[in-house]
Amino acid sequence: MCGIAGYSLALDSTVERTVAARALLTGIAERGADAVGYAYRLTGTPIAVHKQRSGATALLERISVPEDATKLLVHVRDYTKGHPSLAANNHPVRHGSVVGIHNGIIKNDDELFAEHGIARAESGMTVDSEIIFALAERSRGRTAAALQQLYGSMATAWLDESRPELLLARGVGRPLWIGQTKKELFFASTRVALELVESYAGIKLRKSELPEGTVIAVESGKIVTRESFEPDRSFEEEPLPAVRAPHEGRSCLERLARLHAAPA
Repeated sequence: MCGIAGYSLALDSTVERTVAARALLTGIAERGADAVGYAYRLTGTPIAVHKQRSGATALLERISVPEDATKLLVHVRDYTKGHPSLAANNHPVRHGSVVGIHNGIIKNDDELFAEHGIARAESGMTVDSEIIFALAERSRGRTAAALQQLYGSMATAWLDESRPELLLARGVGRPLWIGQTKKELFFASTRVALELVESYAGIKLRKSELPEGTVIAVESGKIVTRESFEPDRSFEEEPLPAVRAPHEGRSCLERLARLHAAPA
C-alpha cells in the first residue's frame, strides 16, 4: 500500500507550491516508509525528480518546489516488487520521457514487457509500476486502451515530457481523490491530504473520488479530457491496511504545523 499525491496549477495560481507539496506529503505519509520522492515540472523544461530511501519525515523540510512550477507528483512507498535498495525502483519512476507514481500491484508486468518487446529503463529494475509508464509512452492518444492490458490494482499519475498535461488514472482496488478550484486541481490517495491543502494553502476544494476505470488529462488545473476504460475486475488481493507507517503521519503533522502555521 503506497500513497500518491500531486497537483496541476494554472501559472497564475497564488498557491504556494512548496507549502502545498508539504501538505500533500503529510496527508499520505502514513501509507509507506520504504522510500519517498517527488517530481515537478516547469513549463517547457525537463521533469525534475528527487527520491530517497526514507520515510516522509526525512524529506518534508527538504522539499523545495519553484513558484513557477505548474505540476507536481509526490509518493510514499510500501514496496511489494522491486527492492528499494535500487533507486530506479523507487517512485517517481522514469521510463523514457514519462515520469510517474503508482499505488497498487501490477501482476502481469513481466509478461507485458516481453509481449511488447520493451526493455527496462535501467538494468536491474524489477518494479511492477514501470510497465504503466512504458505503455503510456508508447500509447499517446490511446491511453485508455493501454491501461486495459494491466492486471492488478491501480491508482496512478504521470507526466510526459512530450506532452503538457498531467495524467491521472484509477483502475480497481485503490483510492484516488481529487480536489478542484477554478485554477487548481489536487489529487491524493486520501481525502485528509486534500483537507490539509485547504488548511495550509488557504483555499476551498470541491472534493470527489475519481471513478474506477477513468483516466483524465489535466492542464493548468482544469480537466481537458476524460476517458473510460474497463479494468480487469477479476483481480483479487487480500485487503491491505491503509496505515502502514503511523509514526510518519504523526511526525509529519507535527513538523508541518511548526513549519507553516495554518490560517485561523
